[in-house]
Amino acid sequence: MRFLLVTFLARAGKVTPFYGNKKDSSHNRSTNHSHKRKAMHTKEVIGRGSPDTRLTEEEIRDLIAAGTPADLYRNKKILVLTPDATRTCPLPQMIRCLSDVYGRICRRLDFMVALGTHPPLPAKKILELYGVSPEDKQTRFRSSEFFNHRWDLPETFTELGVIPAEEIFALSKGHLNEHVPVLINRRIFDYDLVVILGPVFPHEVVGFSGGAKYLFPGISGGAFLHFFHWIGAVLTCAGIIGKRETPVREVIHRALDMVPVPVHCLAMVVTPASDLGGLYVGGAREAWSAASRLSARIHIVRKPAPYHTVLGRAPAMYDELWVAGKVMYKLEQIVADGGRLIIYGPHIATISRTWGEPIEKIGYHVRDYFLERMDAFAGIPRGVLAHSTHVRGTGRFENGVEHPRIEVILATAIPADVCHRINLGYMDPAGIDLADYREREDEGLLVVDRAGEILYQLDRGKTP
Repeated sequence: MRFLLVTFLARAGKVTPFYGNKKDSSHNRSTNHSHKRKAMHTKEVIGRGSPDTRLTEEEIRDLIAAGTPADLYRNKKILVLTPDATRTCPLPQMIRCLSDVYGRICRRLDFMVALGTHPPLPAKKILELYGVSPEDKQTRFRSSEFFNHRWDLPETFTELGVIPAEEIFALSKGHLNEHVPVLINRRIFDYDLVVILGPVFPHEVVGFSGGAKYLFPGISGGAFLHFFHWIGAVLTCAGIIGKRETPVREVIHRALDMVPVPVHCLAMVVTPASDLGGLYVGGAREAWSAASRLSARIHIVRKPAPYHTVLGRAPAMYDELWVAGKVMYKLEQIVADGGRLIIYGPHIATISRTWGEPIEKIGYHVRDYFLERMDAFAGIPRGVLAHSTHVRGTGRFENGVEHPRIEVILATAIPADVCHRINLGYMDPAGIDLADYREREDEGLLVVDRAGEILYQLDRGKTP
């Protein structure tokens, strides 16, 4: 039986209707028999946003209330999934607003940091991340619990099902042909509702971040987590970043279909000044889709010509190369062939607290360096291989010789000998005067402050 679902998308700051057909939905196509209940995922979306919008706290509460049917959270146990400190968003404000709206009538309101494989946070740091004071913990949040996603513990996970090899082969354009088990943090089964609370930005692996990505890989693990990153690397950062519909997003939504707990989403769009420029509340697919459209308007900057040198300043929230690599991902496309991309971050002294050892073992290389001899890297997690090739960027591997398209240079506290060992360039940050690089765009030199979230691309139709 065919019928129309009404969702709401924000256009130029106004709420206007968009009509979708339920017959196109593929929910619950495949689930593991160990999880019998089927989720009734919300579909409608209430949202508001534009490049000029700045939402107030009152408007945020109103949108949350309007976009979340009361029956979805009345007397229900709710688990809220959030980012860690490596994403820009007004998280304390949003946590307060969620408490104001849901906390009044829900049975329980708990929070989990969807770490992916980022380092777990001490309990005190989680409360600081959320802006929860000791007094708040004893009053407003006295019944709430705050968790890390413990991706590092095998007992964290349960299997939801398997994505068959023929689907993976099609999605990866023939590069991968394997069954992929889908794992998730088993804690979600203690709750009646999972709420995703996170920002949307252009993203190197999936196109745009946010939405169901807070489930996969946010609270996923094992082979699926590493597969997810590797398929993105195989398709290349340049081929995916800033695109809404990608094979990797399709894999995420395929996994979402397997989740038997209802999932709701609050998708934020943050301005370059860190204000809340948009908020979309509703189904995980639909809220993310509306937010990604606005993100494309706010978070993508186009340039008329490539630069021979681009210096990107990594913000303090990128405290290791594992996340500071985002400077490369967002700026790679505006560097001319044979040009230089400098990741400038004097505060960065670590490659990765989690994956440093395998990264130092293999170094940074273009994609085909790995694809042509995968057997040699069988013991390396594929998420690490993906990080390696994303940071090194596009290039060729011919007759045993690597030909990267551009040079990637670290101007960080990572020593020169380590940089050379891992196949990256080195500059002493103490010897760099940023003033020497500024105001020289007409000479082919660009400085990008707080690099890593805004995507820079060339005007449509132009290539480096």
